[in-house]
Amino acid sequence: MGVPQTMESLKERAAFIRESLHKSQTITDSMVSILGSFDHRLSALETAMRPTQIRTHSIRRAHENIDKTLKVAEDVLVQYDLTRKAEAKILRGPHEDLESYLEAIDQLRSNIQFFSSNKGFKSSHGVLNHANSLLAKAISKLEDEFRQILTNHSKPVEPDRLFDCLPNNLRPSSASSGNQDDSRGKNQSEQDAKSLEKAVYTLPTLMPPRVLPLLHDLIQQMIQAGHQQQLFRIYGDIRASVVEQSLRKLGVEKLNKDDVQRMQWEVLEAKIGNWIHYMRIAVKLLFAAEKKICDQIFDGSDSLREQCFADVTMNSVAVLLSFGEAIAKSKRSPEKLFVLLDMYEIMRELQPEIATLFASKYCTEMRDSALNLTKRLAQTAQETFGDFEEAVEKDATKTSVLDGTVHPLTSYVINYVKFLFDYQSTLKQLFQEFDDNEPEAQLASLTTRIMTALQNNLDGKSKQYKDPALTQLFLMNNIHYIVRSVRRSEAKDLLGDDWVQIHRRIVQQHANQYKRISWAKILQCLTVQGVGADGSGSGGLSRAMVKDRFKTFNVHFEELHQRQSQWTVPDSELRESLRLAVAEVVLPAYRSFIKRCGPLIENGKNPQKYIRYSVEDLERMLNEFFEGKTWSEPKR
Repeated sequence: MGVPQTMESLKERAAFIRESLHKSQTITDSMVSILGSFDHRLSALETAMRPTQIRTHSIRRAHENIDKTLKVAEDVLVQYDLTRKAEAKILRGPHEDLESYLEAIDQLRSNIQFFSSNKGFKSSHGVLNHANSLLAKAISKLEDEFRQILTNHSKPVEPDRLFDCLPNNLRPSSASSGNQDDSRGKNQSEQDAKSLEKAVYTLPTLMPPRVLPLLHDLIQQMIQAGHQQQLFRIYGDIRASVVEQSLRKLGVEKLNKDDVQRMQWEVLEAKIGNWIHYMRIAVKLLFAAEKKICDQIFDGSDSLREQCFADVTMNSVAVLLSFGEAIAKSKRSPEKLFVLLDMYEIMRELQPEIATLFASKYCTEMRDSALNLTKRLAQTAQETFGDFEEAVEKDATKTSVLDGTVHPLTSYVINYVKFLFDYQSTLKQLFQEFDDNEPEAQLASLTTRIMTALQNNLDGKSKQYKDPALTQLFLMNNIHYIVRSVRRSEAKDLLGDDWVQIHRRIVQQHANQYKRISWAKILQCLTVQGVGADGSGSGGLSRAMVKDRFKTFNVHFEELHQRQSQWTVPDSELRESLRLAVAEVVLPAYRSFIKRCGPLIENGKNPQKYIRYSVEDLERMLNEFFEGKTWSEPKR
């Protein structure tokens, strides 16, 4: 009974659902019909509204175009206004407010760029022409202002200011500021050279620091305007003239080979010393300071900076180097060697600074000229060595030393060699310019050759003496002077102990030869061979023969005393040594002769006629030998 009821209930529900679905379908169909009607109406409405939409869009676009046009017009008006303001500043000129003037030029350039990018405006062409014309006038005034500022602040540097920038050991004293001789008088040691290397140079202030940024800004404006050539000319003319004036105030002269050749040696030597000082000041102070301001003013414009520095310094460098060239090319002479070495030394010292300052391609000629001068000085010095060696060997001066003392040539050559050793480091560097051999060996070879040349010449000069004893004394004196000088100098280390010992033996040989030649005859008179121990003459030497021996001795000794007391042995130790060597031979012989033969004379008449001198008299008179008494002085 329950199942039939359930089925019935389900049927009822299914019927209800069918009816509901039918109603829903009917509603749906009605809605589709209504929506179809709306779609038709909307489509018609859209068609009706399209013209209105088109007009609204056009109006909106027109508004946008008007806004844009107004904005552009506003920008143009602003540019016009800025142009007028810039023009007003430019017309007033740069004198009142240079910074504002430079800003006006920048603004004018900006305006030109604006109107060049907007040439569609009817007035653009006219505005551009006017602005460009105004800019040209502005740059022209800027050039004048640049020239004026540069001229006003470009003054030659006074010598005292430059001297104050030098290290203390290179500053001139108040007594010698007008004549700087930095060459022969210095005899610079290795320690001095090291102190020079560490010396601090203070660059002079060539222009007020506050002016440099202004000049830099002016230059940048002129470069932008394409006025590099005008800038190059203005800067080069003004600064080059100032550098040249500074050097002239210092004392730099333009001298050529002929000028140099006509000068007296003392004058030329002083000018060379000054030139060395001027070169150091020019390179380490003037040119270095000029490079510094050039770098600051032309910062950011490398090529123009390098060209301008080259142009500013070219003439001054040429004037300085021309004097060095004139010296290097002038007639060679021994006295020029040391100033040539001084000049070579300063060029070597300045070479690093020259290479740095004149490093650009625009300075190639100056850099090469300085290097060539260094090499030329080295070459001339090298040739002068050869000339000197030859001149020493062939010296034919008629200067004779009548007393057998040290010849002027000997002292000259020895002093020359001593000076050479003051330049050891310079000479070694110079030798390396031409030869890869050990420079110390080359210096030793050079010194040995000069000494040999001197000895050869002295041998020739010694033959001028008619007295062979004086020949030996002359050679003894001169060789001894050479040996003593070498032993007291650095030459000893180069020539060596063997050289010294050999030449000391040569001195002794000449001393022995002198003794043999001078005293052989006298010693022969004093031989006691053949004289009996009792003085009786039983050995065959009679009283008459003894008298004759004493007479001969007296004549020879007095003659020697008269002559050789006028001879000179200038070295006190050598003089005493030679007197002692003679006394050691003569006095014992004389004492022995008197002892053995004296009684034969003393027992006769007038013994003092024959025995004129006691041993003490002889000793006293021997001590008068080699004193260099004048020829007119009578015998004591």
